[in-house]
Amino acid sequence: MKRSRCVRIIATLGPASSSREVIEQMFDAGADAFRINMSHTPHDQLRAYHRMIRDVETRKGRPIAVLVDLQGPKLRISAFEKGRVKLRKGARFTLDKSMVKGDETRVRLPHPEIFRAVEPGHRLLVDDGKVELKVIASKPDEIVTEVVVGGKISDRKGVSLPDTMLPLSAMTEKDRIDLEFAVDIGVDWIALSFIQQSADVAQARKLAQGRAAIMAKIEKPSALSHLEEILELSDGLMVARGDLGVEMPLEEVPGIQKQITRLARRAGKPVVVATQMLESMISAPVPTRAEVSDVATAVFEGADAIMLSAESAVGEYPVKSIAMMDKIARSVESDPNFDGIVHAQRAEPEATSADAISAAVRMIAETLNLAGIICYTSSGSTALRVSRERPQIPILALTPIIETGRRLAIVWGLHCVLTGDPETLDDMVKRACRLSYQENFATTGSRIIITAGVPLGSPGATNMLRIAFVGQNGVDLAG
Repeated sequence: MKRSRCVRIIATLGPASSSREVIEQMFDAGADAFRINMSHTPHDQLRAYHRMIRDVETRKGRPIAVLVDLQGPKLRISAFEKGRVKLRKGARFTLDKSMVKGDETRVRLPHPEIFRAVEPGHRLLVDDGKVELKVIASKPDEIVTEVVVGGKISDRKGVSLPDTMLPLSAMTEKDRIDLEFAVDIGVDWIALSFIQQSADVAQARKLAQGRAAIMAKIEKPSALSHLEEILELSDGLMVARGDLGVEMPLEEVPGIQKQITRLARRAGKPVVVATQMLESMISAPVPTRAEVSDVATAVFEGADAIMLSAESAVGEYPVKSIAMMDKIARSVESDPNFDGIVHAQRAEPEATSADAISAAVRMIAETLNLAGIICYTSSGSTALRVSRERPQIPILALTPIIETGRRLAIVWGLHCVLTGDPETLDDMVKRACRLSYQENFATTGSRIIITAGVPLGSPGATNMLRIAFVGQNGVDLAG
């Protein structure tokens, strides 16, 4: 099932999309991958989702990626005597370790690591930034603050500390258990929440042991300060604009999105833009014009994937929201300005044979207007390098390893097909011609370009390209 667009769509599963029938409808509407949020999903439900996705994958004959999003550490205040209070601007408010329920002057904060790390001048944002507190004094057992932005807060609301590097891991005990369960059942991507530095990614990689790819969610200012080191250890990045917009000034988020997208593109690693892309479609059958523009911006930037969250998980129109995102993406990619904008951001190839070959493949394919670029890939590195070039010519990624095909399902422009390992170079060319014909990339008499690592099956050894003519029923005319 060949998509007529290059950007990929990730849909979050939830109560609105918890049946195999709806998952299949979502795939048919344009979803290439499915996200499962472990903040709301018990293990038995995760197993059920995974089984249904694999069933759809078998029926459709196309690899589908499953992304498990770990909850990460949740920082919350405790309860109030009356359930909620109203804080007034300029008032003093204390966070302490007392077990007594809170009031208008104080509340318990059950996170000792915050008391050790916070300093005067730091901000505490409560309930997604609806209330802002500024630290005046920090003691071992209490934090005295001034209310900068007042408002109502109630029991167990979340707390964010955008100015504070907290001495805690991005992975809680729950996350470790969830990760182990997820990789055991065979998910493809693990998304890490609230990471602060590269050590958080290293910890997850050690636990995953190569059984799943690691995606770092960028949603804290401290992560932006260590972005290049985080990217180096990650297999992909997600621009998690929801929490990023809480911890950073809202007006800075669009620029940060571009920064992250371009850095990931230069590194040749997939980047996902997420959160509130078609938010109004939770309850409305059509998006706002601003939301359409937001999705279009991510596509114009050359993001690998765009993601729906609540729209597909709990919204009234899960399938329609995917169809709308697909429609917007196809319209953008057919815009006469699209190629120029995407290609203006193309990075120069590294001084390696693999990068040089991939750049040459794109130039030859575009110069000769070939029907398709065919990548043989075991580890996925050959296909990733070609995708990094953002060619105007369609890419067909052939792999003998289903796990590789699934991980590549979120990568820009890649149409992944499972095939056996070719025995010889001639066999590889014949397979490429036949499959490009069968998958509607090439027609009789058209030409394709093939790239791979030789000897076959050598990870990261992209070193070969060849042009082939496609004959009747996909036969290699040169053979």
